[in-house]
Amino acid sequence: MRLEKKATVVSTSVAAVLVLMKMSVGIFSGSIAVLASAIDSLLDLTVSLFNYFALNSSEKDPDHKFHFGRSKIEPLAAVIEGFVISFSALFILYEAISKIVNYTPMEYVGTSIAVMIASLVITAFLVAFLNYVAKKTKNMVIRADALHYKTDLFSNGAILLALGLISITGEYLIDPILGIGIAFYMIYSAMPIIREGMFMLLDAAPSPEDLAKIEMVLETQKDINGYHDLKTRESGSHIFISVHVVFNVSISLYDAHLISDRLEAKFRALFEDKHVHVLIHMDPYDDSEMNVTEDVY
Repeated sequence: MRLEKKATVVSTSVAAVLVLMKMSVGIFSGSIAVLASAIDSLLDLTVSLFNYFALNSSEKDPDHKFHFGRSKIEPLAAVIEGFVISFSALFILYEAISKIVNYTPMEYVGTSIAVMIASLVITAFLVAFLNYVAKKTKNMVIRADALHYKTDLFSNGAILLALGLISITGEYLIDPILGIGIAFYMIYSAMPIIREGMFMLLDAAPSPEDLAKIEMVLETQKDINGYHDLKTRESGSHIFISVHVVFNVSISLYDAHLISDRLEAKFRALFEDKHVHVLIHMDPYDDSEMNVTEDVY
């Protein structure tokens, strides 16, 4: 099993445990903050399950229907995860405002504090593990999942602080006010996830730094006279590179092919943690100004 899939199994299991803990205490105590955290963990569980199946589908080999594979399932999963976070935040916001309007005191504050301490410790270990997997694999889905649980880590800490203040001061309005703050923080955290996923779905180019690396390989390659029509796009853990390379008009097809193979190898070496797909069009002269058709690769 791939490391990314193992990470989704771990995150799903942890989310299930947290849901049971927080939901029980949130319902009995009446705490909006704890209940909000429980709902968020329930969504974490759903999203982690979805991420597992998304990763499982995205790694399938190309077939007669999907010639380039199913790599776009990964950014699609990230976008869905971002919207799930946003919608759950809106629900938490609604519940918090309702509690302010219809004031009801909390119960079992001590139990709530114990549960949130346990939740904080468990989530901290999970975030550390997901960050390790995200850095090792550069997988967008795992990175989104790590960010999601990182927001949980901050919100759990804030909830724990609020519960401590409530137990000291007896001011129960701290709970719904904190719930409002958590809701806005969740929406703020979801925006980069949605944005990056949408960019990949729209075939955005890699980062300027990665593009500069690709151009450097082309500019330093011997035995070519230049290049043009460089096009790149990212799709999940895949990078697609299309370029027209200009050779000397007298070069043999065999030699031009060998040089193209070397270029492909250099491109793949730049992104060892990704699947790199290269399409090189071999030109005997610079026809960039004559080309009127678009490269659709």
